[in-house]
Amino acid sequence: MAVKTLADLLGEGVEGRGVLVRSDLNVPLDDNGQITDPGRIIASTPTIKALAEAGAKVIVTAHLGRPKGEPDPKFSLAPVAARLAEELGRNVQLAGDVVGQDALARSEGLTDGDVLLLENVRFDPRETSKDDADRAKLAAALVELVGDDGAFVSDGFGVVHRKQASVYDVAKLLPHYAGTLVAAEVEVLAKLTENPDRPYAVVLGGSKVSDKLAVIEALAPKVDTLVIGGGMCFTFLAAQGLSVGASLLQEEMVDTCKGLLERYGDVIHLPRDIVVADKFAADAESLVVPAHEIPDSWLGLDVGPESVDRFAALLTEARTVFWNGPMGVFEFEKFAAGTRGVAEAIVTATGKGAFTVVGGGDSAAAVRALDLPEDGFSHISTGGGASLEYLEGKQLPGIAVLED
Repeated sequence: MAVKTLADLLGEGVEGRGVLVRSDLNVPLDDNGQITDPGRIIASTPTIKALAEAGAKVIVTAHLGRPKGEPDPKFSLAPVAARLAEELGRNVQLAGDVVGQDALARSEGLTDGDVLLLENVRFDPRETSKDDADRAKLAAALVELVGDDGAFVSDGFGVVHRKQASVYDVAKLLPHYAGTLVAAEVEVLAKLTENPDRPYAVVLGGSKVSDKLAVIEALAPKVDTLVIGGGMCFTFLAAQGLSVGASLLQEEMVDTCKGLLERYGDVIHLPRDIVVADKFAADAESLVVPAHEIPDSWLGLDVGPESVDRFAALLTEARTVFWNGPMGVFEFEKFAAGTRGVAEAIVTATGKGAFTVVGGGDSAAAVRALDLPEDGFSHISTGGGASLEYLEGKQLPGIAVLED
């Protein structure tokens, strides 16, 4: 992509300048407000650290969760600010608002190398407004915090598929640059789309076919192997005429899946055995059954061991692998073996020289939750939805606006 990068900005000099950084700090929290997976904070640190060490007055904007356009203590960035300070090894101030009096006062008091995190940008309804004028007003207020000689660094890859004020509109008002994370993500995804080494295997999981339909349509004609697991596999099994018991099923997608199997049946690989449970719970009774023998009142919560072996045989011989979505309910130990087995096969492929990408979201969370080696993959993306839209061939507004 023809955009200026963080290296360009640092080369121009940032000492004493205000730099607005859009990061993706949308980390999962438990019921006590504790961060359960700090991956996105860790991934966002290098850009912020480089700017602070070069003497910039760094103002970071980010969101957390889905607040309804107004302040909500449950979605405060306070725990994020504390963890970000740990990663940076320096103090991180947290503004009490997005662009209000506290944010303005704190931004005016910044000295070279200081870092200020604004409160959850989605507390302001203008951030996600469909009205261009509304978003432009918030963008102008964000720009005011960094001053006339400020700059904007886009480093939140997980949001670049959104036309939002802190992602898109601010880039139209300030000199703009791609941060380390965004530049790396785009470079990796370009490798997957432009001329991937073959065999090229894609693994898709997750709950709904509808969520992944566009990427299946886009990738099925281009790949050598398309493995489908997770909850979405049951709609494909139903499309083959099999009974899936009480498993997750999108009835309205069965005909679509039939069409996909008719067109790409030589590429699509479905599980042949399933780990079924008598209820959706960690302590459920479980059985391994052939995919065509799922009991009526039971539900599938993982792919079975025979399926893992078959998938692994395909994946370990691949030269390029993209994985998005777990194979089962990996959060329950009893139903984590499918996801673990597929992930370990991808690690093996990496060790044999394959280029392997984990497509963010639940897959990245599974890598950490199952204590798999992060360096066992060539790249772990921070942006599930953005990664998928890029691979679908869609234009990402937050990337397009950076192009000069």
